[in-house]
Amino acid sequence: MAALSIGIAGAGLLGRLLAWRLARAGHRVAVFDPAAGPAPSFDGTQAAGFTAAGMLSPLAELDNATPALAAQGWRAIGLWQAVARALDAPALVRRRGSLMLAHRGDLGAAQRVLARLDAAPPGFPVPQALAPGALAGLEPALQAANAWLLPEEGQVDSVAMLETLQRRSRGVDWRWQRRVTDVSPGRLTLEGGEALAFDWAIDVRGAGARPALPVRGVRGETVWLRLEGHGLTRPVRLLHPRHRVYLVPRSADLLILGASEVESEDRSPMSLKSAVELMSAAHSVMPALAEARIERLDRNLRPALPDNEPRTESGAGLLRINGLFRHGWLLAPALVEDALAACGLAAPLEEAAP
Repeated sequence: MAALSIGIAGAGLLGRLLAWRLARAGHRVAVFDPAAGPAPSFDGTQAAGFTAAGMLSPLAELDNATPALAAQGWRAIGLWQAVARALDAPALVRRRGSLMLAHRGDLGAAQRVLARLDAAPPGFPVPQALAPGALAGLEPALQAANAWLLPEEGQVDSVAMLETLQRRSRGVDWRWQRRVTDVSPGRLTLEGGEALAFDWAIDVRGAGARPALPVRGVRGETVWLRLEGHGLTRPVRLLHPRHRVYLVPRSADLLILGASEVESEDRSPMSLKSAVELMSAAHSVMPALAEARIERLDRNLRPALPDNEPRTESGAGLLRINGLFRHGWLLAPALVEDALAACGLAAPLEEAAP
């Protein structure tokens, strides 16, 4: 495959994954981003991928996604495992299943969600109802009247993966504090009017791609909790009539607590109401969190198109991927592999088996 010059607008999840894949394929890659540098800032302005908890839950996402998207997500878990293996960092991806919990009074809301999970494509695992004793055996730190195990779902350490992708992208020219204002076939135009020519121009700016795409920002909020030896080993979703709260173990002492989506482009710090509701919901299923210490309150905007579906557009010298909405970590490697194959820019990455 001939080496090409490729300019990428955006150094978030898609930008870093594309840069790593394209550099491995032998291309000359330059990435442009307005951020000060590759590290997260946790101030609501950095790449949305840093804020996300990194859940890989295609079955659970059938509550909000089509079966086709869920099938892409299922394939993407194996691709994430292959990426982590190629980065010599297999521990960045874990696949031990996830849990859905509901309190006794919320069983009706949980059953409505479970009914939507019946639309899973062929080959998907089936949610397994757990008796209280079985839940205690799997996750002693949790308590709930109703619980279901979603086998073979997983999680990725989002911050470490973003940092590792950037660090291991050999030969990539990272151009920080450079905002791209326009992307056209074979051309990136920077703030100030400078135009740069490439064989291929790639636009993965997320919410920054307006007005080229009708993308909006959807607010996500997370609470980072520090609790030594918390004991949780699997991602957890709490099913509630009003909230979709998730709790994800990041390490033996760190957990990420979050709300799935808020229709707002507000980047201001988290409100007292949001923080109290999130932490109260998590404490209700994991009592030990009463002694957790709040390490960080974070928020960010995830890019979504009007139909909440991802969109890939490609033509001669131009590739755009956007609209990953709440499915960024779930779908990214599948979307990247499909786009690179369609454009003839890289050989396929073989996904890992479950």
